[in-house]
Formats: sequence, C-alpha cells, structure tokens
Amino acid sequence: QLHLVESWGGLVQPGWSLTLSCAASGFNFSSAIMYWSRQAPRKERAVVAVISVSGGVTNYADSVKGRFTISRDNVKNTVDLQMNNLQHEDTAVYYCSTAYECTSGICWGQGTQVTVSS
Repeated sequence: QLHLVESWGGLVQPGWSLTLSCAASGFNFSSAIMYWSRQAPRKERAVVAVISVSGGVTNYADSVKGRFTISRDNVKNTVDLQMNNLQHEDTAVYYCSTAYECTSGICWGQGTQVTVSS
C-alpha cells in the first residue's frame, strides 16, 4: 500500500530556513515523479516543486523559485524540500504526493504544518 509521511514542519520566523522530508513506502519510489504542494488557509492546494525520477530535473512555482530546493534520495526513499528565506506567505500545510502506482489518481501524505510568524 502506497504511503507518504511528511515531517519536520514547524514554527519559524521570517527569513529562517526549514527542510521538510517525506518518507515513501509501498511503491517503486525510484520510478515515481514526486511533488511538494502546499495549501494555505482559505486557498486551494498548489504544487510548489516537482522532481524527476532521477532527481536531475526539477521545477518550481514562481513564488518559491530561488528559495526552495527539492531533492530526493532513491536509496532512502525520501524526498526533501529545503526552504530558505521563509516569508509569512509561505505559511501553509505542505504535502508530498505522487501519481505513480496510485489507484486513486494522486496519493497524498497527511501533510505537515509550516507557520512563518514574527
């Protein structure tokens, strides 16, 4: 059964950094394109970063480009999101996801809360 577990969210001040991690199991992780998305209060969930199966190709939403970095470890079956220079508008629940071998279309983790507040 496909399982995604996000961790290492928290409360930080503007300008601080945070690295989220997503542990994957139950599917062939090294063949899966992986995504990080976020959902802020009263807003729709939106993709912020995507990484190819090898990790060699990444893409970012304009709002996080230059500040966030997505990476993956195909041995540990993890995908990380390094977030630098966090701002108030980055406050959201962050989710990792994949469509690979997901019978429901897109499979999501439970999310991890990131709050940026001074």
